[in-house]
Amino acid sequence: MTTLSEVAHLAGVTSATVSNVLRKRGKVGEQTRLRVLAAVEQLGYRPHLTARALAEGCAPTLALMVSSIANPFYPEFALAAERAARENGRFLIVCNTNDDPDTGRAYLDQIAGTLSDGVLVMNANLPIDDLKKTEQRGAPVVLCMWEKPDEPPELSCIAVNFFEAGAIAGRHLIDLGHRHIGALVGSKANGIHAERYRGYLAACTEAGQKHVKGRTRYVEDAVDAGYEGAKALLEAHPKLTAIFATNDLPALGALNAAADLGLTVPQDISIIGITDIQWARLSRPALTTVAVPTNSAAEMAVALLLERINHPSQTTTMRMTATPELVERASTGPAKT
Repeated sequence: MTTLSEVAHLAGVTSATVSNVLRKRGKVGEQTRLRVLAAVEQLGYRPHLTARALAEGCAPTLALMVSSIANPFYPEFALAAERAARENGRFLIVCNTNDDPDTGRAYLDQIAGTLSDGVLVMNANLPIDDLKKTEQRGAPVVLCMWEKPDEPPELSCIAVNFFEAGAIAGRHLIDLGHRHIGALVGSKANGIHAERYRGYLAACTEAGQKHVKGRTRYVEDAVDAGYEGAKALLEAHPKLTAIFATNDLPALGALNAAADLGLTVPQDISIIGITDIQWARLSRPALTTVAVPTNSAAEMAVALLLERINHPSQTTTMRMTATPELVERASTGPAKT
């Protein structure tokens, strides 16, 4: 691997001059600058980012920690965050914790403040105290897609009104005349999808319609778990005319379960999810869902993290995204009479 000293020797300058040219710092004459760039091109020199980060006490990267890169929502968010980071002269490192706190802590110990100047955290199953310790070591943390705006965390965050997302989904089904609705919650009862379910229940209450708790299944946030949960619901409650799912993945599983049970969507059963991942647009029938502002949330998260990096004394803040919106497709229709 070509070194900085070899570039300097070929260009006939000091290593400091090469560094100034590459970083666009200091006063370097035009002829000298061109000579250095020619040497860089001839030798194929590439800066060692890790060494630079250690030497300068800052890094050209930001980190994004997610619980499972297998969940298609996270790559969509990461794509938008990477674009926003690049537009601000940064690279993005994506760290997959597999819902393992020890893996998350290892990432924080090895990356935060060294390879990365700051960390975006997306449902990485890490205690707030661990993340606060990361901030105390000088690496700001921003929580992405925080689901409880009425309960701000002790860290900066970008929040989404998922309660309203659940309410929008519930109102849509109720407005279509559905009175026998099943629910698939893609987390534990007190998990990250609790606000979405609470919003759905609020919509039922507003309409004077009580949701029977026996028609709710708590499942993993995955297609296969949604399949099993929906199959169990539909077999136990054959009069159901609709299923509300707190995320698109369980909703897509419900579509498959309905098909395997010989039900037609939406004539026999309507199904709605939340998020609007790409798979929702590609399923057949296409999935009705409540879209959250994924791209703008990613851009807001990167912007807030850079603010925290550039202004370390800035106080913790929470910023709200736009309100989720209904995206009506082919998986919902009027209740059968």
